[in-house]
Amino acid sequence: MAPTYNIAMVSDFFFPQPGGVESHIYQLSTKLRDRGHKVIIITHAYKGRTGVRYLTNGLKVYHVPFFVLYRSASFPTVFSFFPIFRNIVLRERIDIVHGHASLSSLCHEAILHARTMGLRTVYTDHSLFGFADAASIFANKLLKFSLSDVDHVICVSHTCKENTVLRASLDPLMVSVIPNAVVAENFKPLDYPPDPSPRSFPSHHHHHQPPPPARPLGPHDTITIVVISRLFYNKGTDLLTAAIPRILENHPHTRFIIAGDGPKAIDLEQMIEQNVLQDRVEMLGPIRHEEVRDVMVRGHIYLHPSLTEAFGTVIVEAASCGLYVVCTQVGGIPEVLPSHMTVFAKPEEDDLVAATGRAIAALRANKVRTDLFHEQVKSMYSWTNVAMRTERVYNGISGAISEAEFYGYDAANGAGSWSATRGRSGVQSFALIDRLKRYYGCGIWAGKLFCLCVIVDYLIFLFLELWFPRDKIDICPDWPRKERKADGKEEG
Repeated sequence: MAPTYNIAMVSDFFFPQPGGVESHIYQLSTKLRDRGHKVIIITHAYKGRTGVRYLTNGLKVYHVPFFVLYRSASFPTVFSFFPIFRNIVLRERIDIVHGHASLSSLCHEAILHARTMGLRTVYTDHSLFGFADAASIFANKLLKFSLSDVDHVICVSHTCKENTVLRASLDPLMVSVIPNAVVAENFKPLDYPPDPSPRSFPSHHHHHQPPPPARPLGPHDTITIVVISRLFYNKGTDLLTAAIPRILENHPHTRFIIAGDGPKAIDLEQMIEQNVLQDRVEMLGPIRHEEVRDVMVRGHIYLHPSLTEAFGTVIVEAASCGLYVVCTQVGGIPEVLPSHMTVFAKPEEDDLVAATGRAIAALRANKVRTDLFHEQVKSMYSWTNVAMRTERVYNGISGAISEAEFYGYDAANGAGSWSATRGRSGVQSFALIDRLKRYYGCGIWAGKLFCLCVIVDYLIFLFLELWFPRDKIDICPDWPRKERKADGKEEG
């Protein structure tokens, strides 16, 4: 019988806010619960949401009341989060702390405190960073600090793994690639055939053949291009603002629908005013995640002008809805969809305009079978598969599977002894002196600063153990666990 774990997912990014990381955490948690694990979520308070909430599927969310700093990431408190965090972890009897997203200070702090408390930790990276600008250098130092002492790292694409290994100078064996997935059920095209009932089968002897292509687009039919994105610089909003008037000028029977919100929205609005495009560009403003599909199915093409992206879940959702995807060839995006679903552009204005033109032409010539995309995406991405692979990581770090099996090498011939500071089976040892050795290697000044942080964290921990002893913390009754189905039934 496979072991089950009590897992705490920690990130600043969670519902009610929409986005890729948010839905990743939700879907992964749901599937892990289906597999018999206990999962709770720790995030910061949102307007109207503080304290403990249960989502409809019984997933428990702790909204910790912290000041929100930037783009819904909480203010870095470093130590003041520890007492609340320890309380939650002991109440819920957590074994594994799983942090998400490099810009989330809550996630980094949780990893630090969890290691001080002697818990296993996993970190999932959902973003790519450069190495040159000040913000990236700072983020990389922070990441190096956090990941000096983490048990395992998961990245959402191979590009993302390469980036993280370089940024935090990690051993590549410590990093696994597990992609995002999509609930294809929630992203059905508009005219998707309902499931045929068994009775209607005999009359359709040809049901295994693909349905005939949809009515071809005439030369004067309007083609709608959809963009759903947070309107920030890194999402390529400036590129979009420059490209829209040129695309609309080159192609008379086209229009845009743009959903999303952010500091760059005002640039788009000014561009619409200046070019008098109010009747051809519709700005919807912020939308909730459950509305995304209804916006997508109004379009034929999905345009994704991002400048950096580790995975890009939204383009998989778009393809699942039967949209032809025009996207920039950056980051992990080229790994995400097969080539017949996408047209790639360099992340620059002229190329984006040209690529969109090619996509419009291909649709007008009826060269793309977008009506088959949904079934293809459905078979490519599954959250159950993601949960099984994540569970394997948990088994690896907690010693439930042998190190040779987990890291995929022969430990007997000495390949397993990486460094003095890693304990048995390549899993980080919790001894304070070993942790300090790892942090000390982070840089001349940073190393000493990091060591100081760890020592202070350890002292706070000792203080909490004395002042608020564990036996005074009441244990939460668990939500009844799901019985795990036999693995054979679930692989599908």
